[in-house]
Amino acid sequence: MAPALSGTLGASSVAALRPCAGRRAPSAASSVAPRGSGVVRCSRGLRWDAHRSRGRLLRVRCDAAVVEKPAGEEAAGEKFEYQAEVSRLMDLIVHSLYSHKEVFLRELVSNASDALDKLRFLGVTDSSLLADGGELEIRIKPDLDAGTITITDTGVGMTKDELKDCLGTIAQSGTSKFLKALKENKDLGADNGLIGQFGVGFYSAFLVAEKVVVSTKSPKSDKQYVWEAVADSSSYVIKEETDPEKMLTRGTQITLFLRPDDKYEFADPSRIQGLVKNYSQFVSFPIYTWQEKSRTVEVEEDEEPKEVEEATKGEKKKKTITEKYWDWELANETKPIWMRNPKEIENTEYNEFYKKTFNEFLDPLAHTHFTTEGEVEFRSVLYVPGMAPLSNEEIMNPKTKNIRLYVKRVFISDDFDGELFPRYLSFVKGVVDSNDLPLNVSREILQESRIVRIMRKRLVRKTFDMIEEIAEKEDKEDYKKFWESFGKFIKLGCIEDTGNHKRLAPLLRFHSSKNEGDLISLDQYVESMPESQKAIYYIATDSLQSAKTAPFLEKLVQKDIEVLYLIEPIDEVAIQNLQTYKEKKFVDISKEDLELGDEEEETKETKQEFTLLCDWVKQQLGDKVAKVQISKRLSSSPCVLVSGKFGWSANMERLMKAQTLGDTSSLEFMRGRRIFEINPDHPIIKDLSAACKNEPESTEARRAVELLYEAALISSGYTPESPAELGGKIYEMMAIALGGRWGRSDMEEAEASTGEASAEADSSEGTVAEVIEPSEVRPESDPWRDQ
Repeated sequence: MAPALSGTLGASSVAALRPCAGRRAPSAASSVAPRGSGVVRCSRGLRWDAHRSRGRLLRVRCDAAVVEKPAGEEAAGEKFEYQAEVSRLMDLIVHSLYSHKEVFLRELVSNASDALDKLRFLGVTDSSLLADGGELEIRIKPDLDAGTITITDTGVGMTKDELKDCLGTIAQSGTSKFLKALKENKDLGADNGLIGQFGVGFYSAFLVAEKVVVSTKSPKSDKQYVWEAVADSSSYVIKEETDPEKMLTRGTQITLFLRPDDKYEFADPSRIQGLVKNYSQFVSFPIYTWQEKSRTVEVEEDEEPKEVEEATKGEKKKKTITEKYWDWELANETKPIWMRNPKEIENTEYNEFYKKTFNEFLDPLAHTHFTTEGEVEFRSVLYVPGMAPLSNEEIMNPKTKNIRLYVKRVFISDDFDGELFPRYLSFVKGVVDSNDLPLNVSREILQESRIVRIMRKRLVRKTFDMIEEIAEKEDKEDYKKFWESFGKFIKLGCIEDTGNHKRLAPLLRFHSSKNEGDLISLDQYVESMPESQKAIYYIATDSLQSAKTAPFLEKLVQKDIEVLYLIEPIDEVAIQNLQTYKEKKFVDISKEDLELGDEEEETKETKQEFTLLCDWVKQQLGDKVAKVQISKRLSSSPCVLVSGKFGWSANMERLMKAQTLGDTSSLEFMRGRRIFEINPDHPIIKDLSAACKNEPESTEARRAVELLYEAALISSGYTPESPAELGGKIYEMMAIALGGRWGRSDMEEAEASTGEASAEADSSEGTVAEVIEPSEVRPESDPWRDQ
């Protein structure tokens, strides 16, 4: 008997209380105590002890006792009060603890599985407990007409005291007590197959039920008891079962009387079977559901007319019809493959499990099956899918529902936000089963803890091992498929996971100036580097064709130096986050201060000669460029525009401009300075050098410098500020270059000039030409012409 109320009241407070003799107290909280000291028993079994102490304080103690059974109410059963503040606690369970109503079936099936596990364990030492009870199984029968769901197991069952202890005390787990007793008995050991760890799983039934009836028969007792409770009630009833038709041999039967809103959803047999397959598919005991089935049978046709009947003389025709019937169907046919020894499982079994579990049609590229022991113990099977997600929403989405978390073979959740896998590995699919995960009370949310971090670290490591096995295969087609599908994910990992750079970098693949058709790894690049080369060179563009024709490559290709082509938007950011690979720095060849290792010293005469040209060109371009200098990277192009060492490259500037929420202020800041490099060996530069010396004020020379800058802007990957203005300059230069080249006659030139002059005159006078509508133009033979 647990105390329901205990406190100290002032005398004035006690004086305000009215005696309860002769009337029924509504509850323990509203019961009253008489004046003076002594003991008074109220009609509902509430006993008040009033003791006067010093001063004006009166100590009152109220003990809640079991209500005494009136005579003649034997059939109604005994009524008990919950040993908790039920109204608030039940409200928390029903409205706050669980996020989905459907989990009630998972909880009840898990409890049934525990009951079967307990019986199997106890039956090892006492075989009489297993006698005459049938197979260890769970059966679920929905009834849409009655609006009920009945869940029956042939487990250990409960006695009357166990009913009061387990179902009458909310948040008390009978499974936890059972495990504790086993651990204390060292001779028996502990059974890790038990699922329940919190005592609120049973009460999830009230998520969908307005009334719950539990009928249970323990092999330790000759009597069968019925527990009954209504939602939002503070009490429950326990009575002895007397109906012979409802007697159980052994085990527990739970009947849920569904709410009207949930009746048509959860009393549907197909819905029940789907929930079992989702949450309890790998429970170690068979689960049968009551399903409607169909079969074809042959029946005799209806009676025919007498004339036909006499002609056939006893020959009766038969027809085939489809007949519907109800029967039990096994819902958890798939066995948990991760619980078996990997050496005993064929690849075809792994592939079949993958397709069935994740609704895939292609075989996975690779799989890994492992068991982790030590600080954290769990089993897992992970897969690399055969193709990338078809939906763009699933790409780079941490909530892809690709990892299914189980606790003791019961499905917990597949909705994670980076707890078990980082975002860049969200394409990996698989199952994780642990016996001791830190879950919350409702077993839906994975709590952030040291155990979860250890699990995440080991899952990521095993995933890298699996991908590396694909990369190391002699048949490179598998890794080619992997890279086409999931290469972007690996590059994203280089940005987000700095701790795993050493494992991510060898998995990267790129086109290069020496391998335009095939992709190469960074290891292959480093192995083919000459000893004098101290860096890994790359160029970032928007396409492979742009990379191959970029002017920055000219001197490097001439010196047989390999350059990586970064042609995807994420490539440049990934490489910049890596910074180095095997002590070799990554160098962008489109930026200033490019060092190739064997630069020749320029003569003083060359420096003096082109220093004057550089100053003159800088004067013409003004603030468009930071400086003009002689280039070390050009061999055939006249000039190139390179970005500053610490600013954005042309490719990065293009990407940032394309951002929907791009910040123009940061764009101007990060764009940095641009450097105009010229090739002193090119004829155009030599002509400009002569113009600088002989005619520095020439209008044609200045226009040539501006056009040269605009052309360098485009060839270097930048976007001109005014494309139309650039087009006009090109047309003008073409007219000068092509004028009269192919012998255009003087008469045509005169007509052309006359036409231009008349067009200018018309436009200056503002005259408008008469426009004749097509309907007004009529031929000579038109009969309606004169009308």
